[in-house]
Amino acid sequence: MGKFDLNGYVDAKNHSVVIGGLFPIHSRTIPANESILEPVSSDFLSRFNFRGFRWMKAMIHTIQEINQRKDILPHHTLGYQIFDSCFTVSKAMESALVFLTGQEEDKPNMRNSTGAYLAGVVGSGGSALSIAASRVLGLYYLPQVGYTSTCSILSDKYQFPSYFRIVPSDNIQSQAMVKLIQHFGWVWVGTIASDDDYGKYGVKVFKENVESANLCIAFSETIPKVYSNEKMQKAVNAIKDSSAKVIVLYASDLDLSPFVLEMVHHNITDRTWIASEAWITSALMAKPEYFPYFGGSIGFAVPRSDIPGLREFLYDVHPSKDPDNALTIEFWQTAFNCTWPNSSVPYNLDHRVNMTGKEDRLEAMSDRLCTGEERLEDLNNTYLDVSQLRITNNVRQAVYAMAYALDELSRCEENKGPFSPGQHCACIPTFEPWQLSYYMRRVKFTTHDGKNIQLNGAGDLDVGHYDILNWQAGDNGEVDFVKIGEYNFGTSKFEIVFAKKSTIFWNTESSKLPHSVCTDVCLPGTRKGIRQGQPICCFDCIPCADGHVSEKPGERECTQCGEDYWSNEDKSKCVLKEVEFLAYNEALGFTLVILSVLGALAVLAVTVVYVLYRRTPLVQANDRELSFLIQVALLITVLSSLLFIGKPNQWSCRARQVTLALGFALCLSSILGKTISLFLAYRISVSKTRLLSMHPVIRKLIVFLSMLVELGLCIAYLLLRPPRVYKNMESQVIKIILECNEGSLEFLCVVFGIDVLLAFLCFLTSFVARQLPDNYYEGKCITFGMLAFFIIWISFVPAYLSTKGKFKVAVEIFAILASSYGLLGCIFAPKCFIILLRPKRNTAETVGGRVPTVDKSIQLTSASVSSEWNDTTVSTVLDD
Repeated sequence: MGKFDLNGYVDAKNHSVVIGGLFPIHSRTIPANESILEPVSSDFLSRFNFRGFRWMKAMIHTIQEINQRKDILPHHTLGYQIFDSCFTVSKAMESALVFLTGQEEDKPNMRNSTGAYLAGVVGSGGSALSIAASRVLGLYYLPQVGYTSTCSILSDKYQFPSYFRIVPSDNIQSQAMVKLIQHFGWVWVGTIASDDDYGKYGVKVFKENVESANLCIAFSETIPKVYSNEKMQKAVNAIKDSSAKVIVLYASDLDLSPFVLEMVHHNITDRTWIASEAWITSALMAKPEYFPYFGGSIGFAVPRSDIPGLREFLYDVHPSKDPDNALTIEFWQTAFNCTWPNSSVPYNLDHRVNMTGKEDRLEAMSDRLCTGEERLEDLNNTYLDVSQLRITNNVRQAVYAMAYALDELSRCEENKGPFSPGQHCACIPTFEPWQLSYYMRRVKFTTHDGKNIQLNGAGDLDVGHYDILNWQAGDNGEVDFVKIGEYNFGTSKFEIVFAKKSTIFWNTESSKLPHSVCTDVCLPGTRKGIRQGQPICCFDCIPCADGHVSEKPGERECTQCGEDYWSNEDKSKCVLKEVEFLAYNEALGFTLVILSVLGALAVLAVTVVYVLYRRTPLVQANDRELSFLIQVALLITVLSSLLFIGKPNQWSCRARQVTLALGFALCLSSILGKTISLFLAYRISVSKTRLLSMHPVIRKLIVFLSMLVELGLCIAYLLLRPPRVYKNMESQVIKIILECNEGSLEFLCVVFGIDVLLAFLCFLTSFVARQLPDNYYEGKCITFGMLAFFIIWISFVPAYLSTKGKFKVAVEIFAILASSYGLLGCIFAPKCFIILLRPKRNTAETVGGRVPTVDKSIQLTSASVSSEWNDTTVSTVLDD
């Protein structure tokens, strides 16, 4: 049966309807030994809230302005009944019950307010207060219009069917905060929230948006509503110990007072605070002594506006004009630090919780009496500050929203109304609360500064914007709220727009953009590695594997390079693989070219010698034409090595092996013609039979047939399974070995098998004929030449198979040149030595020798076979 003990303002007489108001004109911090729901005496409140008092005055000013207008409710006037919610849930609930019952008793019999019909309520200040009041007012669908309550749960029309607001929901503010954080590249943020519906739901929605944006929460702590030193220290320690330099602060300015003192006490600086709309423009927070700790804060504020006539109205307050109102007297006493004569109203100089957790209450009656001559113009406090009319302007728009809804209701034409049955209308003052709620959902009007206000079905604003403010030091030592941009929102449009010439103050040691990450972004060439049990923003940077790259910072996976590409040294970019082949301009290729050219010159030199001395016995010995063919063949084989050098292409791949095979076939078949002649000569020598000379045509026929077979095989090889250019990527992953794929290994073996067969026959016949008596020993020279040929190519096979890339080609070229040099040196070097340096030995007697017929023995040489017919010496030379 206790009294509610409410204070406020009322003007309900002679008005058509009354609009209720709830404002936090006082605030207090609840000590740890006191319940948040414990009844609070109005005479024992902690701090007079000049900001809340201005909001209340703005409502009265707006109602008076509407009553003077002829375009809104021309036949009706509005009254008001305003209570101080004291920024406590219990007072908000008591006020809601009084609005419904008309009695200051805790007997909720739901009777109407006295004096006039209650149309709706503007309030209650904070989200927690609005939620508490709306749960009571919503039972009767009594419209309630919020001016600063942004909690997202208030959009739920099942729980709060008659709640409306002209301030954006925290759903929008949380999205704006996430976009702001993304804009500056922060990924590791902390959150601090007040321990009430506003803070908890605000951080909950913020976390949901953070998760969808792949950002991370470093810590999440609450500021206790009932002061607790333990909980406060937990929040402080989380801030001090965390590497997060950016912290989202979701709380009202009144709840932040103890927290701010803790920040000052622990000297916590170098933090960037993301402020909610509830404290970004609060004069209670924006004090010069707090700037070292909270300077540089960035937050979202409802748009500011200039309200015509409000400044003058705020100055029109004096206890003598309202001597019975305790709030007016307390305002005057607190503002001027004096006691109004004959008044029992106390006032507080300050009220806060110190670092020890004990409550300091400086409540007293001043010894100095107020004279009434004090001048409001001499004051410098929040009440008279009209430079940042933001929430104050919201109060104005909330009153106008209800007034426009009442105006629409009053203009309804009978039988054209929205209510059934019969499309009837509602009338002032007999309408039901739910009928006014119908018009509130459709309210739409233009404000005095040209902005359009329209509510949607959830009772929230459809379109609007936030101002983005930055705390900067002003020239006069005060804190300036500098607008650096806007966040525009609508049904499908959400964007942050920064002013082009805006300068942001960063409260960091370097005065530069703060760096707030758990782990620095992984550089190109690395990928993110998950740390088990930690947020996704905490990771290890793992280098990409060979052949994989990450071109952009912060990649989750490395991308495999294409077939022709490989990762660079930093693994940050795919680069074309190095194409390896034996090039002319490198040392090895150039050396082999020089050797090939020298070999060709050597062959040409031998040919020149043979041409110049073509009629000498040594040149003519054992078929001069075959010697020239061998020289031509050696020239072909030496020069064919050039086809192996340089970038392979289709024609060089097809030409080089075929040219080499034909060159060796010509060379070896010509040598075979010589060795067969030597072999026959040796057989005649051994058997001591008369010489049956081998006709030169037969030797050339051997060459022709051998070349014909080899040419046929080469043509078939080129037609059926030709060689082609091949990119070998298996041998070395970092290189593309450009080589020739020989097409068919079987065909290649058959083609070179002919050469092997010819070489084997040459070796056998020359080896047998090596003991043929001769001053020149041609049989032995050919034997050594063939022996060197076999040694080189037998050694070539393991060397060829054990090397890769261009060195494999170099080994083959070396074998070609070595075997060609070997044959050239063994066959022609001795002859050239005799021709050029021992010309006296280049005679028929020395080269061939003669055998008299009376001699019983027949002595044959590689150069001649002597026989005597009719007492004459007949020389049968193995020449044509």
